[in-house]
Amino acid sequence: MRSGFQVLSLALLFAPLLWFFGKISDAEAKYMLTGVSFVGVVSYLASDYLIPYLQVFLARRGLKGKDLGRKGTPDEDLDVPSALGVVVAVVFITAVIIVQLFDATTPQELMKYNAALMSICFMVLLGFADDVLDLPWRFKLALPPIASLPLLCSYTGSTSIVMPLFARSYLFNNGELTWLAKLLNIFVTVDSKADGKIINLGIYYYLFMSMLAVFSTNAINIYAGINGLEVGQAIIIAVAILGTNLFELSRSTNPMQHPHMLSAIILIVFIGASLALLKHNWYPARVFVGDTYCYFAGMTLAVVGILGHFSKTLLLFLIPQIFNFVYSLPQLFRIYPCPRHRLPAFDAKDGLRRPSRFVHNGKEYDNLTLINLVLRIVGPVREETLTFILLALQVVCCIGGIALRYYYGPVYWYAE
Repeated sequence: MRSGFQVLSLALLFAPLLWFFGKISDAEAKYMLTGVSFVGVVSYLASDYLIPYLQVFLARRGLKGKDLGRKGTPDEDLDVPSALGVVVAVVFITAVIIVQLFDATTPQELMKYNAALMSICFMVLLGFADDVLDLPWRFKLALPPIASLPLLCSYTGSTSIVMPLFARSYLFNNGELTWLAKLLNIFVTVDSKADGKIINLGIYYYLFMSMLAVFSTNAINIYAGINGLEVGQAIIIAVAILGTNLFELSRSTNPMQHPHMLSAIILIVFIGASLALLKHNWYPARVFVGDTYCYFAGMTLAVVGILGHFSKTLLLFLIPQIFNFVYSLPQLFRIYPCPRHRLPAFDAKDGLRRPSRFVHNGKEYDNLTLINLVLRIVGPVREETLTFILLALQVVCCIGGIALRYYYGPVYWYAE
């Protein structure tokens, strides 16, 4: 990274992972994760080398843009190469293909790898097509469910969910199912033997996983607009998931067959490749990640959540993205005027970012994004400071998500 503070931040982020790794007692699992970590390092080095090399070719084909955060400065007219997420995606896919030679020892494991790669490749293609062709939103919403089909077809986990502790009494009380549980039984199955702890969603669970893939791929794409935010949030979420993976593997008697192992393998490679992109995309950005990376990262997170059997937990790590989506709904659905760009405003006089406003039909409106909301709360700040605040918020939400998972859904009853 470009500064000692950034290096320290990453060290603090990854420190807990080493502790969880040390708790894994199975030698084969440790050997596998160590080997994958080496692949992750190689992925970082390969991406770090290829990004400056290939950005010239992408810019030459017109994949470049202006950084609106530099408007009014001497760098205003500087062309920044875009869509560099495609480089990271190709490095990641290549690395995972190589890793599966050593891990996919059974047809079932190979099927999961292929399903993951098919879904991710589909979204990389969609993202790159969007960067080149600027696709309408209807394609961005219609195609992700199709991309999720390989995942759903290869999913072998439970379709049950574990109810939070506070909700169980509403389903089972005084030794019998409540009226609410009986009503739910028309559509799903409330397990009467589990005292209201478990609900089997059946086919609705597959619908939920498909919608999760749609949301995940688009959530990062709309929670963007400042240098380092797209890649930074994806890395933090990936680290939170990887920490959960390693914790579960440390508790397992057969970690090599645990669904969290596949998730950990994919994420280690993903984090390694993404860190190189973060290095080049950090303020002041030398490259833009493009929609390619946003879709690639979103589908990768959905893949590990589904195949790792913790798709509900993934939603806990996506709290800022969920809030940003809900907060943006009036503009996304055109209930409230929505300009083409909703980025925070930049004042070239002091170099600070401020909440953006726009004029429509003679009336002034606020842009409804989490980025602008944070600026209204903390006041004008420099762009790199704003990125740190938003990423710190992501860290806090991920820690809170882990606490919610293990406090409200005890691990011994966790269906995923």
